[in-house]
Order: sequence, then structure tokens, then C-alpha cells
Amino acid sequence: MSLSSAQAGPGFADVHGVTLNALGAPVPGVQVSVHGVEDNTDRNIVSDHDGTFVVENLKPGHYQLRATKGGLASSSATTIGLAAHQDLRVDMTLVPAGGSMGATNPSLTADLHAPVANGNSSEAPLTAREKLLLERLDRLEQRLEAMEAKEAKATAQVATPAAAPVAGPAQAAPVVSPVKTSGTMVATTQPAPVPVASPGTASTAAPAKHTLLASLEDAIGIKSVEKPLALPVPPVRQAAATPAPPATHTLPEALEAPEPTSGVDNFTPFAYGDFTWLNGTPRNKDTVLDTKYFTPEVRFDTHFMEDFNQPIDHTMGGATESFRSGEIQLEQISVGGDFHWQNVRGRVLYMDGLFATTTPRNDASAGVGQWDVRGAYKYVSEAYGGYHFNVNHGLNVDAGIFVSYIGLFSYYNFDNWIYQPSFVSSNTPWFFNGLRIQWFPTNKLKIEPWIINGWQSYNRYNGHLGLGGQILYMPKEWLKLVFNQYGYGQDNLGVPYVQRIHTDDSIEVKYFDHPKSNYIDKMAFSVTGDLGCQYGPGFRCTGGATKDAFAGWMAYNRVWFGKDKYAVSYGGGRMNNPGRYLTLLPPINGADAVSGSPYFTENAGQPAHMWDTSLGFQWMPREYITWWAEAGYRHSDVPYWTGRGGITPPGGNTGSPAQYVCMSGAGSGQTSLGAAEQACGGGIGSVWFPDLRLSQTTVSLGIMVKF
Repeated sequence: MSLSSAQAGPGFADVHGVTLNALGAPVPGVQVSVHGVEDNTDRNIVSDHDGTFVVENLKPGHYQLRATKGGLASSSATTIGLAAHQDLRVDMTLVPAGGSMGATNPSLTADLHAPVANGNSSEAPLTAREKLLLERLDRLEQRLEAMEAKEAKATAQVATPAAAPVAGPAQAAPVVSPVKTSGTMVATTQPAPVPVASPGTASTAAPAKHTLLASLEDAIGIKSVEKPLALPVPPVRQAAATPAPPATHTLPEALEAPEPTSGVDNFTPFAYGDFTWLNGTPRNKDTVLDTKYFTPEVRFDTHFMEDFNQPIDHTMGGATESFRSGEIQLEQISVGGDFHWQNVRGRVLYMDGLFATTTPRNDASAGVGQWDVRGAYKYVSEAYGGYHFNVNHGLNVDAGIFVSYIGLFSYYNFDNWIYQPSFVSSNTPWFFNGLRIQWFPTNKLKIEPWIINGWQSYNRYNGHLGLGGQILYMPKEWLKLVFNQYGYGQDNLGVPYVQRIHTDDSIEVKYFDHPKSNYIDKMAFSVTGDLGCQYGPGFRCTGGATKDAFAGWMAYNRVWFGKDKYAVSYGGGRMNNPGRYLTLLPPINGADAVSGSPYFTENAGQPAHMWDTSLGFQWMPREYITWWAEAGYRHSDVPYWTGRGGITPPGGNTGSPAQYVCMSGAGSGQTSLGAAEQACGGGIGSVWFPDLRLSQTTVSLGIMVKF
């Protein structure tokens, strides 16, 4: 059934920063636009009263940031690359749009010099104290510029050959560097070289500069961190010294522009490429309403099917997707999602619609012991909780109900190339109950052991739990290899000591990929092969009248065109299942895997050779919806498919599906044909039989939605 990449966790990233004016002061109420380069999406937010902004839950990739407010704008778009789980700081500086720092527009000048308001609006008039502080700030800036020019001139004089003898080695003097953290200006101290001056001016410029900086702190509210300002130690005369290089002003690390990244997540398993083309994998590239803590999931699957056999009871059998003929039916209604916080994981997906009754009926383990386990689980397709360990590229340990990975196709039709899969998927498990361990040694490899109750089973059939696992390897974006193995389980109701083993292996290859083409833009194929058997008292894997084995294959090809908005898929498969232990039981008189049916027995050695083919068309105008149409043909060497007469007894089900039914519609109370003939009172003609045919042809239409 389904194959999931089962990633170690969501890979969302965040961007935060401060909107600033040209003087480095925060500016509130600025609109920050974040444009996704790859997916052409836009997010818009407004910076807070202290100029801070946060953009959360961004997918890994490249983004362009712009900031605007009135006549102010960032000088150019800032391009960044985000990796999974990254929290990147990007501060946005605004200047007069289309102008320079010397613009004379009064409103722009006011915005450039405006301190942060206490409220959410930057349009409030300046108070007298604020005006005084601005004037003092301007004077201090002018004095600081003059002092820096004098300092540079003195340094240049020292550096010339004709200069007077210089002082000894320069001492490291702390330089106060304003650093913006979450919109609040703080100061840090870091050593910076002090230029060596002539004997008469050795310690005048630098102290004066630091005095100005201290005054600037008082004027605009900057507070020093940890260390007080320290003045330089007067230099000691030495005979000769190497002239110090001119002072350089380096930007503090917190203010430096971040290095762009590739935007490719090479840590999260299978996140390095786009695998939405895979059969059995959702094609959504985005999730609606996703957050750091919960990823919601909603599915709707509605279809109309027409069986050319025209059964009078509208009942189709022998399939996991085809149940009712000539009617509009809801196959699946599911709501749920994934919880994730501090490495704790949880997933639940509730299930209603036809799937809620048709899937559990194939589980015979519900007949083991007491308590209505089938009723307890029938409205849940997935439910588990667990923990993510930070080992290699991830280690997940989860316990609960899991969607099975055997059979390539997903249990959820929205994820598949074809609506009705072939026998290799339809006749192998759809769910497991137990413990699942997912280990990702690399971002391209998953090793996944299972300890489960049994083969598609809520309960344990006999003396042993089932053991199994999957190896998933996707070395390239165009290639997937998956190997599923199962064994040790004793998976037959009422037949202990019989072991089951199974191998299910698939390959998918994308052999053509031209995403910009308006015609054919992608082509891929999948091939799956299965082998399995049961052995023990009365059962054997090879030869003889008690052979109980399974051999099957299926292959499909898919062609996308119109930039992935349309697709055509075709293919089919074949199975040989002597003993019929994996052949789906037709629901004759309401039969299920627990009751069995005298009309279609499943005894060791009984033949079941079947093949099928199908052709499907899908229209996908958005990644959240699929409109589809499909035609299929299936054939069996024994009567199996519902014919015109239907598979429902006259008057409806008798409530005893394990017994023969009389033509009158009454139950015979007998499980053998001879006894039923006598009980019904008229020989073979008095016993009702379902109308089963060797083949089935169907056409179907549907709409599937996934958020």
C-alpha cells in the first residue's frame, strides 16, 4: 500500500529583524513584504511599535524582502536563502524613496530622525523633550565627525617618513559598537587599534571621541553592556615602532548582512529534492494553515462508478476502492494532522465514508477474543504518538496505528496515479497496529523496523507478534527504491502455528523532466513485485495440493503535461494466489474476513489467477484538488466479480454470512451445500447463489481534495 517518505520533522524557518531609519533608529509601522522566489508566494506584515518584525513558518528556499512606509523604502530587495529550522535575522534600513540622505522633504526628514513611539503609530507629534534630544543628537554627530576627521589626519601624519619619532606599540582600546537586538539598541565593547600619535598629541583625540560616544549614549538611551568604557593607556616611548595602519570601522557581526544560502535542505530526510511526482505520495508542495506546532490535514474523496455488469444490488466486490455501482458516494472524509513540539510527535487522521466500513472488514483479527476492537478503531486511519531523537538525520520511535507501506500505492487515493490500484496493492495490508522505528542515517536513506500485531490486524492472531520493516533509498530526485519485508507472524484466524512471510519491492523512475514545457513536461514509471507464502501444519509454500502462496507484479506509467496540470496514467498487474489467503473476500450476504463465505472459500490449494488494466486522466488546476476519470478491466480464472443478479440474497442479508441461503431468502442454517439443500426443501434449485462473473469493466469519475 502506501509509501511515505516519513520525514523526521517539519522543516520550517523563520525570519526576524528590525526596521531602521538611515541613522540606525527603529522605525515602527513599516510594511515588510516577503516574496517566495520558488513558489511565487507573498507574505506581508507590519513592524511593531519598536520596529521589530517576525515572519514564521517559511519553507526552505529563497526569499526577497522589501520594506516600505510612506515616502521611505529599503534601497533594494534583500535576497536570502533559508534552510530548514533556521531562524535568520535580517534588519531592513529605509531611506527616502527615489532620493538621498539629504532630501529636504520635511515629512521624510521627520521620519528619518523619529525615535520609536510608545504606541503603534509613528505619526504622533514630537514632544519638547524629543525635539531637544534630536537637536543634541545632531550636534553630537557633527562633533563626532569632526573628531574622526582630526583623528584620521593625525594618523596620516604619523604614517609619513618625515614624521617625528613615534610612540610604542598601540594599546587596544574598547570601542563601543551599537548592536540591535529585537529592536532594542544596546552597546558592546570590542578591542580596536588606537592610532599612534606624535608625542604632543598622544592621548587627546581618542579620549575625546569616547567622551562623545558616552554623551551619545546618554542622548539616545544606549546603555553599555557588562564592561564600562575604558580609556587607552598612554603609550610608552620606544626607539622605533612600526606605524599603525589607519583605523578601520567594521560593522558589528549582528549588523552584517547574512551570507546567502542555497535554500536546499540537506539535513531533513528526503527534503533535498521535490518528490511530489511519486506514486503513493501527496503532490502538495505547501500545507494550508501550517504552524510550528500543528500541521492540519483534511481530505475529501467523492466518486461515481458504473459497473458494466449492472448488478441489481449496486454492489461491487473484490476491490479496495470500488464498492457501489451507479451511485455518487463519499469514499473518504478525513480530518486530523500532525502535532510536533520539542521533539514530541503525534498524528491522528480520523476516517469516515465508505473506507470506515470497507477497510476494517478485511481484518480477521477482530474475531480473536472479546471487545469490539474493530468498532473502536473503524473511524481512525492513523493515530500514533512518539518522540524524535536527534540521532544522525533523525530517529523516530512511534506507537499506534500506522498506514502500511506494502504495495506502493497510498491508502489515500488523492496521492496515487490511478484510483483503483492493481491486486498487488489492493490485496496487501492497508494498516498496522504496533511499534514503528524510523532511523535516517542519511538524508537519502530510511531504515524502518516494525513490531506489530500482525498482517493488517488490530489484534494478534495467535502466538507471535509480526516482525517486518522497510528500507527506503532515494539517492536522486528522479529515483526511488523501496524494500518491504514481513515475517514471523502467525496470521490466520483459528489456524495456529502457520507462519507468513512476504517481500514487496518497488522502483520508481522519473525519466523525463522539462518543467517549463507547455506540452509534455514530465514522465515516470513504477514497477512493483511481490512474493509470499504461508507454511505450517496443512500449508506449504511450493507444490502440492496445500500450496498457499502469492506472486504478483504491477507496472504503471504516467505522463504530465500543461505544467503538471494534467496527467494520463496507464498500467496494470497480475497475481497468482493459490490458497486465496490474500484474495479479498466478496461481501456476499455481508461476509467479511471473520465470517468467511461458503460461496467463495479460501482453502489451501484453491486457485486464484487474476489480471487487470486501467487508464486514467487527472486534471489538477491547483495542488489541493484533483478531478479524475478512469476506465478499468479486471479478469479472474474463477467466478469472482458481481454480475447482474448481485450478491445480496432475496430480501437482504440474513445475518449469517457463513451459511447458505434459501431461494426464499431465509437462512438455511447450514455451512455445507448438501445439508442446505435438505434444509431448503427442494434440492439444489432451492438454494440461493450469488451471481459471480469472470470479468468486470468499469468507468468512473470523481473529485478529490486535500488540504
